[in-house]
Amino acid sequence: MPFTGFQVEYPKYEIITPQTKLSFTVRSLTVSEEERLKGSFVTPAKITEHLNRCLFDALVEKPQNIINFESFLKNVTIKDREALLYGLYHITYDEDRNYTVRCVSCGKHYDVTVEASDTFNFNPYPGDDIISKRISLNLKVLKNVTVVLKQPTLYDEWTAVKDLARNPTMTLDNITETLIIESIINEIPNGPTVEYTDRSDIIDAYKALPARDKRLIYKTWFEEIGQYGIELKMKSYCIHCGAEEVVNIDLSEQFFRAIFEA
Repeated sequence: MPFTGFQVEYPKYEIITPQTKLSFTVRSLTVSEEERLKGSFVTPAKITEHLNRCLFDALVEKPQNIINFESFLKNVTIKDREALLYGLYHITYDEDRNYTVRCVSCGKHYDVTVEASDTFNFNPYPGDDIISKRISLNLKVLKNVTVVLKQPTLYDEWTAVKDLARNPTMTLDNITETLIIESIINEIPNGPTVEYTDRSDIIDAYKALPARDKRLIYKTWFEEIGQYGIELKMKSYCIHCGAEEVVNIDLSEQFFRAIFEA
């Protein structure tokens, strides 16, 4: 008799997204889904696409407004994805995780074992609709330039990455750095006001900004929007010199490391 599937319920985990405050329940990954994610590393631009699809396919419970993959992309922010990724990581792999830490005091490496749930910190957005929030920022060096900032959704990321294939001068780093920018407005002295909304134009304008204005953009975005999300932190003590430190854990790195170790 051919295999027709298991009649079992996979382990599942509920997670609230920190920015849109939506409730999702994810199930653990299957072997075939792990293999699909491993294969996405052949093309770096495909990693996020495969990860988004994998997360959506792993949802067993979702809000009523999430009716298909496109609505999922449009209603979930990139910061929200980190929370969903944590839920998927938590329910798929062992609770105890091993980390190699480099001591900032003595420079030596040592291994730490910690429960994943003990590293989880949640900072929710205090407002109602973060996706519609816009911040108009007047730059300090280029005083005639205004940058409109936002929190990008998965859909914003997906459409921007598609543009990458059509424009060989754009890189994935260019896209990632500029997703928080919706438009750049240049009030030309004694001339017209020009607004750049095309992703290629935004990237070109961004690369021409003074470094101090770039730092202002990210500082403002983080204070208004970017600080809201999840983070993984753990306290550790160096076995060589005894120094105490708080270590930030890269969730994406740990997730894909777990996939390749599985």
